[in-house]
Amino acid sequence: MSVKLGITKFLEDPQAYAAGAPQRGRPAGPGKLRVGVVANYNAIDEHAVPIIRAIAAHPCLHLAAIYSAEHGLWGCEQAGVKLAGSVDPHTGARVFSLYGDVNRPTPEMLEDVDLLLFDGNDVGSRYWTYLSTMALCIEAAAEAGKPIIVTDRPNPLGGAAVEGNVLDLRYRSFVGFLPIPIRHGMTPGELAKMHASSVAAKSYLTVVPVDGWHRRMLFPETGLFWTATPNMPDFETALLYPGTCLFEGTNCSEGRGTTKPFKLIGAPWLDALSLADFLNSVGLEGVRFRPAHFRPTFSKHSGAECAGVELYITDPRRIQPLRVGLEILSAVHKQNPDRFSWNAPFIDRLAGGPDLREAIDRGRTAEEILRSWAPQLDEFLSARKGYLLYD
Repeated sequence: MSVKLGITKFLEDPQAYAAGAPQRGRPAGPGKLRVGVVANYNAIDEHAVPIIRAIAAHPCLHLAAIYSAEHGLWGCEQAGVKLAGSVDPHTGARVFSLYGDVNRPTPEMLEDVDLLLFDGNDVGSRYWTYLSTMALCIEAAAEAGKPIIVTDRPNPLGGAAVEGNVLDLRYRSFVGFLPIPIRHGMTPGELAKMHASSVAAKSYLTVVPVDGWHRRMLFPETGLFWTATPNMPDFETALLYPGTCLFEGTNCSEGRGTTKPFKLIGAPWLDALSLADFLNSVGLEGVRFRPAHFRPTFSKHSGAECAGVELYITDPRRIQPLRVGLEILSAVHKQNPDRFSWNAPFIDRLAGGPDLREAIDRGRTAEEILRSWAPQLDEFLSARKGYLLYD
């Protein structure tokens, strides 16, 4: 096994980590520690055991509550579907939805727990709503005087490459909550440290690091199992996601409703051959484009035949997914100025501000857009140094 997850280390001696958590709730004693888990059954350990099940079976822990984020308790609900609370029939624990009427635990939801534990799969992009849930749970725990433990996981895209603009907080939303670049190159634990520092919640947070992970390591090298949400079936999809997710903010299909979400981009009015020829002529590293036709079964253009491209990763270390996404956006916009449109204001929420949309509308190239973001990216790289846990 290449890496050892934070949750595995926590379960080896939970009392030690709970005792080390500053500002803790009920002191660890002879009774079981009442844990509220922010996770779903897709969060598994190195042996594919769901962490909810592992916590429920632990002799020193009582699974007091489960707080489920987007996609629900089993990770099978489609994106954006609002969820209600329930009871987990397998553990008997009450399930509070953090993707429905509320998006953070209320004081009442935290009454019967001694600590919160967050363990969420990440995909390495700012859009991922689990990061928003984590940040809000840190704030809620601090406000309630409860400790929160984040059991860390690797960033599947690695921790070295960083791409994109830093979120303008005036455009903060659930698909962009933290002031970080689109491809941020940080783990959930590192981001938790950064956010806790910004909201005066450091004294409530403990991060349990991963062992054996380094910043150049991509997900296939970790030895871990990939667990999918409905539209994030594999590592390659996650690697393309920083760029192709931007098409959620347009009238083009991003491949939802097909077996290849975020690998297929298209619309009924695009010319697949022309688009693929142009994109391949650009010479982008680590990717090739196939002219493709597809028919989404749901989401945008459901039932209609779409023309566009399928993306193939040829080198996961050399591809720059955000640059790829910008090149496709620019090409589609230029080739179809009368048919292409933005989904406003959602595109600005995804992009972390209006700069991307306005630049594409003005005909600026992907290279020019990326160059305009370089100063804020440099500032971010400097600012994040104090929160990094891995070399």
